[in-house]
Amino acid sequence: MRERFLTFGAPLIGEAEIDEVVDSLRSGWLGTGPKVARFERDFAAYKGVEQAVAVNSCTAALHLSLLAAGLAPGDEVITTPLTFCATVNAILHAGATPVLADVDPVTFNLDPAAVAARITPRTRAVLPVHFAGRPCDMGALMALAEHHDLRVIEDCAHAIESRYDGRPVGTIGDFGCFSFYVTKNVVTGEGGMILTRRTEDAARLKTLALHGMSHDAWRRFSDSGYRHYQVVECGFKYNMMDLQAAIGLHQLARVEASWQRRRAIWARYQAAFADLPVIRPAEPDPQTRHAHHLYTLLIDEARCGRTRDNFLDDMTAQRVGVGVHYLSLPEHPYYQNRLGWRPEDTPEAMRIGRQTVSLPLSPALTDADVDDVIQAVRSDIAR
Repeated sequence: MRERFLTFGAPLIGEAEIDEVVDSLRSGWLGTGPKVARFERDFAAYKGVEQAVAVNSCTAALHLSLLAAGLAPGDEVITTPLTFCATVNAILHAGATPVLADVDPVTFNLDPAAVAARITPRTRAVLPVHFAGRPCDMGALMALAEHHDLRVIEDCAHAIESRYDGRPVGTIGDFGCFSFYVTKNVVTGEGGMILTRRTEDAARLKTLALHGMSHDAWRRFSDSGYRHYQVVECGFKYNMMDLQAAIGLHQLARVEASWQRRRAIWARYQAAFADLPVIRPAEPDPQTRHAHHLYTLLIDEARCGRTRDNFLDDMTAQRVGVGVHYLSLPEHPYYQNRLGWRPEDTPEAMRIGRQTVSLPLSPALTDADVDDVIQAVRSDIAR
């Protein structure tokens, strides 16, 4: 039994991040400023693109991308039921109507055949989520989008390092939305980023992210002199702060080393649980790069003799933090009441959502921590 509780998703924070935050505090510039601009440039360079817009969350990134994509009331957006509520909430906030297509039972990602079956004359966009860092079948989804003249907004909250057929995810669709929440692969505490193909879209996203103003604070108050601004549309308060970017700059600099560590832990879990009556995640497709953001087991009571919720309670009792990614969206009363969704309408997502559990997977884990997770799982399932 561990003495200290192992927190699920605890990030690895180094002295470089701490020093950079202190530097921001000493500079007097805490809000959107030069470090946000540098973080945007560094992220764009990492992804091999020209346009990157920093915001305060992936939720904001999704909302703004849907608006920039030209979604209007009555338009339908097809997405997955196996995701965090922010994905579908952003569609609702944009005034559009979310439509669910079921997931592939192996990859847990949107099933392109299910997407094709849900397209109607009102469909205007597809919003795929690269679940756990495994790239969606973007070839099939982009072919559907081209055939039906649909916009594609990629939810890459789990997938900073992911690649599909050699291309970074988030650069394949019209917009790519990333998360830097505290449990993500690059951390800023709260934060997000939008990638877009077109310069005009990036300019509008920047304006929408800060009240619809034509200049941000850094440009208004910098040592080059005060600059007047105009409000050109009704925007939002979605900007990232330099305090957040100060952390992200060094997180991004270590992104490959952190990915290698998570991949090694993921491989240890795969080997350690091979003989247990659990369903492990499928191995990555060799034509893709998996970000290894989540390691999820399916706990099927018929196979394990344990319910998923029994397993969650027992892991916590052994002082190992776990997560659920995710109960399918139609399980939640708000969507049942507002949209009439029922879990059985997307049976694969319903089954996965009722069996899934996520284990700790962070570069902050020591080898001893990983040993403890493995021992806790094995002792629970084997008893």
